[in-house]
Amino acid sequence: MKIGELAAKAGCDVQTVRFYEREGLIEEPGRTESGYRSYDARHLSRLNFIRHCRSLDIPLLEVRQLLRFAAEPHQSCAQVNQLLDGHIALVRSRLQALKALEKQLVALRRTCDGDTSHPCAILESFMAAAQEHACACHGPDAGL
Repeated sequence: MKIGELAAKAGCDVQTVRFYEREGLIEEPGRTESGYRSYDARHLSRLNFIRHCRSLDIPLLEVRQLLRFAAEPHQSCAQVNQLLDGHIALVRSRLQALKALEKQLVALRRTCDGDTSHPCAILESFMAAAQEHACACHGPDAGL
């Protein structure tokens, strides 16, 4: 199958296929006599594996590791479990950060009384926080 057909079957763009090829996640396909790439079911299976991992927000570095583990199925699941446990911990950390952000935004939203006769309390809070570095984007957990 040509690259467009592979991409369509996997539900992605041709550029995504090319990117994964450049990254070495998908092996380079053979070529037809006319020079077109010729993909097969193995390429589709691997592309679907990668896309599923990415849909779970697994970074490419970890996708590479999972692909190596999949290539050696006789190995123990311990390494896969360890990788997934690390990803779960990261997701939990992000959830905590998002919950803290939500609380901060809700509290900020409550400062607005809708009265346009005085300056906006939310904008004033943004200005003060930017000067004081007291917000989540400037605090110790910034960059999560």
